[in-house]
Amino acid sequence: MHHSIIVIGGGPAGLLAAATAAARGASVTLLERMDRPGRKLRICGKGRGNIGNSAPRDEFLSHFGRNFRFLRPALAHFFTPDTVALLDSLGVPTKEERGGRLFPTSDNAQDLVDAFVRHARSQGVTIRTGCRVQDIRRAEARFEVGFGSQSLAGDRIILATGGASYPATGSTGDGYDLAKCLGHAIIPISPALIPLVTSGDIAARLQGLSLRNVRAELRVDGKKAGEQMGEMLFTHFGLSGPIILTLSKAAVRAVDQGRRAELFIDLKPALDPDKLDARLQRDLAGHGKMHLENLLRGLMPPKLIPVCLDQTGLTGDKAAHQISAEERKRLRLWLKGLRFTVSGYRPLREAIITAGGVSLSEVDPKTMQSRICPGLFLAGEVLDMDADTGGFNLQAALSTGYLAGMSAAVGP
Repeated sequence: MHHSIIVIGGGPAGLLAAATAAARGASVTLLERMDRPGRKLRICGKGRGNIGNSAPRDEFLSHFGRNFRFLRPALAHFFTPDTVALLDSLGVPTKEERGGRLFPTSDNAQDLVDAFVRHARSQGVTIRTGCRVQDIRRAEARFEVGFGSQSLAGDRIILATGGASYPATGSTGDGYDLAKCLGHAIIPISPALIPLVTSGDIAARLQGLSLRNVRAELRVDGKKAGEQMGEMLFTHFGLSGPIILTLSKAAVRAVDQGRRAELFIDLKPALDPDKLDARLQRDLAGHGKMHLENLLRGLMPPKLIPVCLDQTGLTGDKAAHQISAEERKRLRLWLKGLRFTVSGYRPLREAIITAGGVSLSEVDPKTMQSRICPGLFLAGEVLDMDADTGGFNLQAALSTGYLAGMSAAVGP
């Protein structure tokens, strides 16, 4: 039997779900609330299109925290090699960068959007834009979807509306209300992969400075709550960059609970305290007449030096050979633990992805069909499923979209 399917949401999950279902003989209409599909995809990876990650399956799943098991069936049907092969067949070759991140070789996310839209249309999908779905109703054995003054009937629904971040791209959280109306429980949403706001003016003084190969440790009420190694960025309001974004979910939870959240930045993670102390002794002894502020240029970016001197109480024009053991200790401790107090986080609209959403216990991971409302399938960020930065979330959207499309086409 060939089913008529309505896909709600024109992001990567919705587009691939629609194309997959249509390729299996279903009559598919995709409804997108914005004037064009894929608007959020256009800005991913800072516009370069971080479409996935080459990590092996078990390592890939480890980036999804407690909900990793839910994804296993979807990845078994469509995983990173399938994404790469599909894009290559659509004329968009990919490349791998540090950390396994995958990008189109063109470094242009619009190429990804164009490819997924072209793929959907080539399979016969009807794409209708400017259609904000306001309600979904059961009409006997079918669904009735209302948008504006219009309605559309279908045998199956695939809900792929995304989360509630970047609302200007159409990701406004509408899907949570639609799922709730059909009987689903919604896990409260919050920002994930979000820049953090810090107390004081140190971050603002360092605004624009990017650090590589540093380690950030999050402590909540004095206890270690997470650690990441890699890149970070100072902003006018606080901290951002990949390692900060990855730690942000736990930091947001701590802030919301009124707990003390602190970030400690290890500027020299390759050196343990003893080796760093030996390095400092060599530098100070070998450049005895050099002013400390000049010596520090070999240890950190110039923009960090005034902050270092202020926070350690050291004098920049003091000769290196005059630095005492106690002063050297203060410098070593600062290099291994530049501390920031997290006072808040940026608005949900600035989050890369949304935590929370449709409860996974109410969705069959083998088909992506609702356990609450037969004939309803869900995919992508509308689900209570989020991962670290690095392409993991986009691949999850594609994998769940593919499985939802395949399952909806055959139906129960």
